[in-house]
Amino acid sequence: MKEFELKYGCNPNQKPAKIFMPDGGDLPIVVRNGRPGYINFLDALNSWQLVKELKEATGLPAAASFKHVSPAGAAVGLPLSETDRKIYFVDEHAALSPIACAYIRARGADRLCSFGDWAALSDICDAATAAYLKNEVSDGVIAPGYTEEALEILRSKRNGAYNVLEIDPSYVPALQEQKDVYGIRFEQGRNNYKVDAQLLDNIVTKNRVLSEQAKIDMIVALITLKYTQSNSVCYVKDGQAIGVGAGQQSRIHCTRLAGQKADNWYLRQHPKVLGLQFVDDIRRPDRDNAIDIYTSDEYDDVLREGEWQRVFKVKPVVLTAEEKKAWIATQSGVTCGSDAFFPFGDNIERARKSGVAYVVEPGGSIRDNHVIETADKYDMVMVFTGMRLFHH
Repeated sequence: MKEFELKYGCNPNQKPAKIFMPDGGDLPIVVRNGRPGYINFLDALNSWQLVKELKEATGLPAAASFKHVSPAGAAVGLPLSETDRKIYFVDEHAALSPIACAYIRARGADRLCSFGDWAALSDICDAATAAYLKNEVSDGVIAPGYTEEALEILRSKRNGAYNVLEIDPSYVPALQEQKDVYGIRFEQGRNNYKVDAQLLDNIVTKNRVLSEQAKIDMIVALITLKYTQSNSVCYVKDGQAIGVGAGQQSRIHCTRLAGQKADNWYLRQHPKVLGLQFVDDIRRPDRDNAIDIYTSDEYDDVLREGEWQRVFKVKPVVLTAEEKKAWIATQSGVTCGSDAFFPFGDNIERARKSGVAYVVEPGGSIRDNHVIETADKYDMVMVFTGMRLFHH
């Protein structure tokens, strides 16, 4: 396939639209089902790069959940704990492959933002992964291949219109890339900077104890940031992004946004949340939205009389602000990554409130000493990579 005609571009008025190879060659992707759109392809190609690099850097299957050309979540395929299965609504007896675990964890980072996502898989999509995808609201998936059983499951989704893309894993893009803005053509070298464990040697804090799991989490953070709209900050725990702050003009706002999302992820593990009794026929999006509201300051929107009966079998007890604060304070072992240097120690202060023990960032601020001193105050481990990861 040398080109693919699209229904329209970013918006319905932007016609005609298509994708094609500048050199006239064949596209490295095949549409196995559906008819992906302009934004679908942007999400697919950005998310594929993320999971491909994450797999290469860690040796673990990787997955991402993309919305509007930034990851809502990304993760490697570590096994799900009993708690993971509960908060991601996975049957306790379900047999899960590593790639299925990767996608479940990637989508679980922020289930509200992952509504209608584009899924990316580093490995062949199997039946276990397809079965989980079938029950989620998703626009499409990209992977290097599919088992016949997986294809059959995915082709039955959305009345047969679910978008399924297969990409050639051996495809290597040109070293130079171009794009047009307002009729003016930009050209730059592709960001082929390799993110791996060797990038983590420059520990600048007094605490220099960097565990193997923390190294994996730093790699997950950095590669996630590499494909997140800047400015961006990412919180990671146990190989899973748990909070991504994307596209903010202020870095402290990125840190706060990502931290709030990490806090929300952790609040879903609170005993009161795990104990919520939903009505039997509740839809997944309604359940996810109810949890998000219940754990927020607007909890009355889902607990008021006449409303809670629509969602719950039994009216839940309020999760108070004091209880939330106390629970979040028990979070620990989190990694925080930034796509550019932290200019002030206030970012570290905010990150600490969400259990951050490890920080990875480029360094290079005139206030690096103050940022390091703040990290030392909380006995954190901080790594300077020396490489900015802006993505626009």
